[in-house]
Amino acid sequence: MLRLFKVKGDSLVPDYREGDFVVIIKIPLLWFKLQPGDVVVFRHPEYGTMIKKIEHFTPDGESVFVIGTHPGSVDSRRFGPVPRRDLVGRVIWHVHKPGA
Repeated sequence: MLRLFKVKGDSLVPDYREGDFVVIIKIPLLWFKLQPGDVVVFRHPEYGTMIKKIEHFTPDGESVFVIGTHPGSVDSRRFGPVPRRDLVGRVIWHVHKPGA
């Protein structure tokens, strides 16, 4: 199943900017093997819906560390690993906002 999300914030600048859109595929993790560098959308209990790049996996594979490319990004360096169950999907298409 596909979903469309609008990018908010600047945590993945310069690749993803405020107002861009991404299409994600909801992750049945058995179908798509996630890898470091993949961009994912996930839900965080404190920060809401977020978009970040996978940096690495925990040794047990149950959680992922996610990072932003912007120096001030709120990511796993602040809140720790993200449980796989909180992943919404993997970005498969990026649409730059008009005029960008």
